[in-house]
Amino acid sequence: MLPKDPYMLLSVVNTRLRDEYGSLRELCASLGEDEKDLTSRLGAAGFTYDPKQNQFK
Repeated sequence: MLPKDPYMLLSVVNTRLRDEYGSLRELCASLGEDEKDLTSRLGAAGFTYDPKQNQFK
């Protein structure tokens, strides 16, 4: 289960993207998360996904 707090969520997602998954799509599929929902939650806190670097900034 991913954290609700956007800053904790950012940390967890970016760490897992760096260490375990080659893309946001892979992470979401593995965790059963909706990619649009996750992107929206982090977007509301001002973060966007950079697929080239495979992280939210």
